[in-house]
Amino acid sequence: MRVVDSVRGLREACAGARAAGQRVALVPTMGALHEGHLDLARAARRHAQFVVASIFVNPTQFGPNEDFARYPRDLAGDGAKLGSAGVDLLFAPTHEAMYPPGEQMRVRPGAIAGPLCGEHRPGHFEGVATVVTKLLVATGPCVALFGRKDYQQLQVIRRLVTDLLLPAEIVGVPTVREPDGLAMSSRNAYLSAEDRSRALALVRGLQAADALFRAGERPRAVLGRQVGVARAHRQPVRLA
Repeated sequence: MRVVDSVRGLREACAGARAAGQRVALVPTMGALHEGHLDLARAARRHAQFVVASIFVNPTQFGPNEDFARYPRDLAGDGAKLGSAGVDLLFAPTHEAMYPPGEQMRVRPGAIAGPLCGEHRPGHFEGVATVVTKLLVATGPCVALFGRKDYQQLQVIRRLVTDLLLPAEIVGVPTVREPDGLAMSSRNAYLSAEDRSRALALVRGLQAADALFRAGERPRAVLGRQVGVARAHRQPVRLA
């Protein structure tokens, strides 16, 4: 696996792959990789012959009191994992490569980014939309892969690609879970035992509602009681 830290190096490598008749796939990450990220990389191989993964802890998608400074970083370890997963090129840019001195432009998503995470993390999706646009433009992939775990983010990116006429297919990859059902996340390391137990209420409530739906239940009141299990355990997530 080759590693580059400049946009020029990324563009040259991807141009070479396209010139050789290869489809290019992009897997954007912020590092601190787990099995969910590696599943994205393996899925990318099914869509393309040349797989690019990026690792960049993007400051513009963090709020002022969030965890940018302490977000886990292990470029060497992450690189080894990506190489084992079959990635051809790792793009690990510097801050200056992604946000050159004097840069001013941002990509501001519309109403789709307003509720849910957008309500509780102002500016988050603007940062996501901006960095994903930069990565797509610099890489020029045929396909880019994102986890369905971050469902609102996936929909924001799909709308972004459609509205900005970017020539990339966006593929959502199923969520990878821990044995107890918790969705894999780099931030799971922040959870106490109590937090983890509460977090499981979400998946258990949704699974119960799904089981009822598959059994033929349709009244929203019945399904809502199961989802209510998750609501009863919800609490703000602190990223500071």
